Amino acid sequence: MAHDATNMTDADLLAAFAAGDRDAALTLTQRLTPRVMGQAFRMLGNRAQAEDVAQDAMMRLWKIAPDWDADRAQVTTWLYRVVANLCTDVLRKRGRGVALDAIEEPSSDAPSVAQTLQTRAREDALRTALADLPERQAQAVSLRHLEELGNPQIAVIMDTNVRTVESLIARGKRALIARLSGRKSELGYEDD
Repeated sequence: MAHDATNMTDADLLAAFAAGDRDAALTLTQRLTPRVMGQAFRMLGNRAQAEDVAQDAMMRLWKIAPDWDADRAQVTTWLYRVVANLCTDVLRKRGRGVALDAIEEPSSDAPSVAQTLQTRAREDALRTALADLPERQAQAVSLRHLEELGNPQIAVIMDTNVRTVESLIARGKRALIARLSGRKSELGYEDD
């Protein structure tokens, strides 16, 4: 099939894959896997488990490709919801907390060790604070502020309405501020 797969929508690529176009599958995988992996890692805090979830979510996408109905949802909305559900299953199996020493050292090209350590401390503090939130608040805050999704899309992913999403995000942000405000100096944030 002669076409420029990079200019096709996710739904078009999924349909092309269902029709046997391997280039479409490769393009869609390259486009979606980093986002899926990022969401899973932020929810789980464990790279190996996030990779397993990302792989499982993509496999589910390929399985439903022949029956995909582009009118029912965006591919990314469906995929984010699958990832969220898979992560929730993992979190329930292992318990809500994340052992900080189990989190791999992120690879970084940071110019200094001090900056790398500070960035890691901030990420760990955020991850720990998110893990302390009620599960739906943490999911809503992560999807909004880390994945940068809009509230209507988050509502679809979380199977709720926009008003509930707004409430979850607002309560989650207030709780995060309360948990992290005493650590400003430690995390390198100075008051103006």
